[in-house]
Amino acid sequence: MSTHSYTPPYTVSPTIIRLVAEIAEAIGRLCATTDTDKALKLRRINRIRTIRGSLAIEGNSLSEQQVGAILEGKRVIAPPREIQEVRNAIAAYDEFDRWRSEAEADLLGAHQVLMDGLIDEAGVYRSAGVGVMEGRGSGHPVRGAR
Repeated sequence: MSTHSYTPPYTVSPTIIRLVAEIAEAIGRLCATTDTDKALKLRRINRIRTIRGSLAIEGNSLSEQQVGAILEGKRVIAPPREIQEVRNAIAAYDEFDRWRSEAEADLLGAHQVLMDGLIDEAGVYRSAGVGVMEGRGSGHPVRGAR
């Protein structure tokens, strides 16, 4: 173990302390911006995949790239109904945190947003029964919101 102490070839002055603090602050801002950008990008990717997956279950054939383009307000060549379904899903995604799952009015409001431009009576309960058909075979009666 050495008993000699090291003396740096500079003097720590108030100017150096101020400059080091400014550099540290700039690095902090850069890191925060980078983290925010990464989080926003991941959130956008998740949103696109969620919308695409949910609509694919219902037969919508649009790709993640097409859903992303619609989200950005770009034109997409696809069946108008499928584009409307994506637009509605985007609008529903924006409202999701506002809705309460136990509130009937919010359930019907969600239905209104999701079915806007797709059916005539969006956001209301059915007034007549419908059936779910499998191919040309037998169906099952369904009641509730359209």
